Formats: sequence, C-alpha cells, structure tokens
Amino acid sequence: MSARLSVDRRRVEAELRGRSLEVFLYVVRAGGPVGVRDVQRGLGLSSPSVAHHHLEKLHSLGVLQKDDKGSYTAVEKVDVSVLNSFVLVGRRLLPRMVFYAALFTSFTALYLATHPASPDPYALTLGLAASSATIYEAVRTWRKKPW
Repeated sequence: MSARLSVDRRRVEAELRGRSLEVFLYVVRAGGPVGVRDVQRGLGLSSPSVAHHHLEKLHSLGVLQKDDKGSYTAVEKVDVSVLNSFVLVGRRLLPRMVFYAALFTSFTALYLATHPASPDPYALTLGLAASSATIYEAVRTWRKKPW
C-alpha cells in the first residue's frame, strides 16, 4: 500500500506544474465548489475546454473531487512539496517564513522599546540577524512562487 501512495505522490509532484497548478490553487482559494466557467473566467483561460482539461487532469490525480453537478472542490489533505513553503491564510498563500519574520521583528522592536537607553549589543545583533534572515527567506520564497 505504501508503495502505491509514493507512486501517486510522485505522479502528483510531476504533473502539478504550470497552468494545472494555477487551476488547483484557484480551486483551493475559492473555498467551495467551482465550475468550469468559473475557472475559465477567474484565470482568463481562452476557452471552457482548456479549464475542463486542467480540472479533469487534477481530478484524475486525486487532488480535486467532482460532484454530481460537475463542480470541483479541493481534496482536504493534499501533500504537494511545491506548496510546503506556503501557508493558506484565508484565501491567500503566504510564505511560512513571513510568520517567523514578523515574530523576530516584533521581538526586536519590543526589546528596543523597553530598553531604549542601553540595549545589549548581543541581543540587538541577534534580533536584527534573525529578522533580516527570515525577511530575506520570505521574500526569496515569494519570488520563487510556482504560479
């Protein structure tokens, strides 16, 4: 059973790229059932048949479910490594590092606010280094987004 799951995961990893990934992310962000025309209009695709092709491809991969009315919804749990660096917040995908960057930057600012007269240079250096590194990684991840 585990060999079959790893083969399916590799297939999903290999085929979930480009326009198909955009369609998948559109369905995930929609948060509910979407039809072929919704995807066509939402992504500006040239025809409904192009949207249908990608939706059916994603359905055959097992990352979308199709109901009796022909609408598609995202499967609850899909482990796709290309998306591991992102978190879905509401309807937006954000790099995971954004949260660490906000945490370190907030702690550094709070430290400076509570110790304005004589901040410890080691604590300040550590806070600034952690903030800078996580901000850099968040921006780098955002620029490499796969869609």
